[in-house]
Amino acid sequence: MPLADSMTHCRTHVARACLVVVLLCLSGCDLIDALLADPKAIQRDADAKAIGSACRHGLRSLEDCFAMNDKASKAAIFAGWKDMDQYMRDNKIEGVEPKGLKTPAPPVVAADETIIDDTKGDAKGDKKPAKPKPGTSDKG
Repeated sequence: MPLADSMTHCRTHVARACLVVVLLCLSGCDLIDALLADPKAIQRDADAKAIGSACRHGLRSLEDCFAMNDKASKAAIFAGWKDMDQYMRDNKIEGVEPKGLKTPAPPVVAADETIIDDTKGDAKGDKKPAKPKPGTSDKG
């Protein structure tokens, strides 16, 4: 039986040595994160970088880009915007004027300091639109 014990002992050492070698090889591998990461998260990150790149090429500011894409990761949008900015500077590429969605206009401040929001059509503040009195008509 000493031969059988010796073989088992040898197999155990070989298995442990192989495990150590595999672990050492994988410890220096950068692909482990990519292999273990969620594919949907990777796709969302890539989409946010593409959004940032498109915003930079479309001459949009980071703040406008963040406002228009509030569900995307701001860090990834910034990374894409920054990468595209460097690429455009290196290759002397001019941006293009955006033709799609316009950024919302800032609220207009009237002379009496009432803020008027053009998107909703009503005034914000203390003043309310006057209601016609019952029994009177607007007809001339």
